[in-house]
Amino acid sequence: MQQPIAGSSIEYSPGAAGGDPERWPDAHHGSVQQITTGGSAVNNRRAGGLDDSAEPRDGAASRPRRRLCLLARFRLGDADGQRQLCPASQRLLALLAFRPAGAERDLVAGLLWPDVSEDCAHACLRSALHRLAQSAPFAVRASGRDLSLAEGLEVDLHIGQLLAIRLLQPRLQTDLNAAVAGMPLLSAELLPGWYEDWVQLEAERWRQLRLHALEALVGALRERRRFGEACLAAAAAIAADPLRESPRAAMIRIHLSEGNRSEAVREFERYGSLVRRNLGCEPTEQLRRLLSVS
Repeated sequence: MQQPIAGSSIEYSPGAAGGDPERWPDAHHGSVQQITTGGSAVNNRRAGGLDDSAEPRDGAASRPRRRLCLLARFRLGDADGQRQLCPASQRLLALLAFRPAGAERDLVAGLLWPDVSEDCAHACLRSALHRLAQSAPFAVRASGRDLSLAEGLEVDLHIGQLLAIRLLQPRLQTDLNAAVAGMPLLSAELLPGWYEDWVQLEAERWRQLRLHALEALVGALRERRRFGEACLAAAAAIAADPLRESPRAAMIRIHLSEGNRSEAVREFERYGSLVRRNLGCEPTEQLRRLLSVS
């Protein structure tokens, strides 16, 4: 979970919804189209929330949209609405989402219940699976000793990862409109308030990936002189890590590209004050050179 930074005046938030992707308009209505990685395409996947308007694939005309959301907060739902799950079932689904190829029961039980005996951990896993079968039978696939998310269950984290990877491949053409529509995904933390080691590891991986993707998006938008959207992407990266210098540099470049030198100077001064107060250091010479500050 993000900790407050002394003296930070970051005002960006992903819309008036207060960080809830289900209420971000772009997240509902802006489709993330033609996101590819390794040559495969994911078409017409929505950037957040449950939506049944996307055209079904593989002839599955009657297949309901099923979505597991891990960004901003945990949610599981389908065409009938959200499902209420116990904490153990939530963590089981999150762990399986982090391992798309599936995981053995022994590993899952050991990670989720590390402080009890092996027999007790397996009993807890059986209980969690039983509860899931009652409340969300579409969510998990059990095959012998292996567990995985069921086919057809979409995960917002996976969609966000595809978008981020696409943005970080400069040789590939990126649909900037789709990337902007997916910005709420890139702006969201992974399971804030979950402190298990295996969650924190994945949360940090996601944080690094989305920060680099947001900065790449800023550069692409600035090159096309879409300065307003570039500022939003830069502000999202700054909100994710107020002490990180590279998104500040990106924001300064936007202001300079617009001819707003005063805005660029104010951004530099805000950042300088912040790092002096929190880190006891100065902005780097590289950042200073953007403004020719001596």
